[in-house]
Amino acid sequence: MYRNHVLYIEDNEEIGLMIQKELKKQNYEVTWLQSGDSASQFIKQADIVILDVMLPGLDGFTGGKKLKKLAPDVPVLMLSARTALEDKIMGLEFADDYVTKPFHPEELLARLEVLLRRFSRKKEELILKHLHISMRDYRVMNRETSEEISLTGKQFHIFTYFLQHLNQILTKEQIYEGVWKERYIEGDKTLMVHIRYLREKLEKNAAKPEIIETIRGIGYRIKQ
Repeated sequence: MYRNHVLYIEDNEEIGLMIQKELKKQNYEVTWLQSGDSASQFIKQADIVILDVMLPGLDGFTGGKKLKKLAPDVPVLMLSARTALEDKIMGLEFADDYVTKPFHPEELLARLEVLLRRFSRKKEELILKHLHISMRDYRVMNRETSEEISLTGKQFHIFTYFLQHLNQILTKEQIYEGVWKERYIEGDKTLMVHIRYLREKLEKNAAKPEIIETIRGIGYRIKQ
């Protein structure tokens, strides 16, 4: 089951722990950072961002604009103790919602769901190099030939797993256990064989893959 990934940036440890716990209870995957300085490294993996304003180093307004520029399709929710009208207006110049502290966790979760629903409509189509993918039904088309690419059941599940973890480096163990629902045994070549056949269908040149990237010593990644 796909879990939405929340990039959460909050320097207050008490609030951070509480929100992280609430998000995980709702089955979100959470990356919690206590400053915004390294947030750009995680934005491509995120489905949504929760961002405090008063942070050490890069402040939330500056960091939020930077993240939005890098990933305009990822919604940003500002969560701040700054309640002045001019702060809200400044935040909403780039962010998609602005919630003031103190807040109720249930309201925050409800607002996250609204933003995810609104932005999910924009993610129904995905372009990867020469591939056009419908995220609604995972149909894969070659944009250059306009032909549909037919995948076997296992190839479909592997490709879907990659798309659900777009831009993330996945280990062989993660992919195998996520797709086969069985424990990965070190040295098992089953996954490699399926990846080879999948590349033969998806790549222009399977010997020089551009869609499924090999991360030496770790695993694989599909990067947008």
